[in-house]
Amino acid sequence: MTGFSISMDLAPKQSQSEKVSTQVSTAEQRLKYFMQDVTGRALVMMESATQGHNGIAMDLVQEAFISLHKSYSEKSTEEWYPLFYTILTNKLQDWRRKEARRASPFSLFRKINLDNDDEEALDIIDESTPNPLNLLAQEVAIEEIQEAINKLPVRQQQAFMLRAWEGFDTQTTAQIMGCSEGSVKTHYHRATQGLRAYLSHLNPFMGGSSDEP
Repeated sequence: MTGFSISMDLAPKQSQSEKVSTQVSTAEQRLKYFMQDVTGRALVMMESATQGHNGIAMDLVQEAFISLHKSYSEKSTEEWYPLFYTILTNKLQDWRRKEARRASPFSLFRKINLDNDDEEALDIIDESTPNPLNLLAQEVAIEEIQEAINKLPVRQQQAFMLRAWEGFDTQTTAQIMGCSEGSVKTHYHRATQGLRAYLSHLNPFMGGSSDEP
C-alpha cells in the first residue's frame, strides 16, 4: 500500500459495489478490489489526522483492513465501507489517546477527552454533501484543498471527509465516529466554513462565511 496519487485519492468515492460484486466472488478477491478503491482516501484521511505521519497512517489503514477481513469477511462489499471506517476511526482514537498519554504521563490518572463532541453539538439543519472540488467557483489545486483540510481539527476532518469524500449520510457518519448526529452536523458545518475561509484567497468573491448557526 505504498505510493498513491493525491489527485486520484481525493476524488469522492464513486459507487462501485455493483461492479465489484459482478467481477469477484471470494472474500479475498472482494477485499483486493475494496482495498484498491478505498486505500488512497483512507491514507489521506489518516495522514491529516496524524499530522503527516505517513508511516503511522499506513499502519492504521493496514490494521483496519486486517480487522475487517478477520471479523467481517462474510459481509457484502457495500457493508464493508461503514464497517471499515468505523474500525479505522476506533484505531485512530486509540492512537490519539496513547499519544496524549505519552505527552502527559499524569493523564493516566484522569479520563482523556480528545473531542468534546457533546459540548460542540449545535441545533443546525443537516447540510447536503457537496463535491469538495465545488467548494470554490474556480478550479483549485487538490494539494491546496488537502492543505486546508489539514488545518482543521481532527473531528472536523473526519466529518468532512466521511461525508464529502465517502458520501456517507449524517446517521452513518455518526455511527462511524461514535458520536451524535448533532455533533456530526456541527463538525461538518464548521469544517465547510473553515475550508471556505482557508481557501477564500483563491476566490475573492467567496470569502469566509459569517452565518454562524
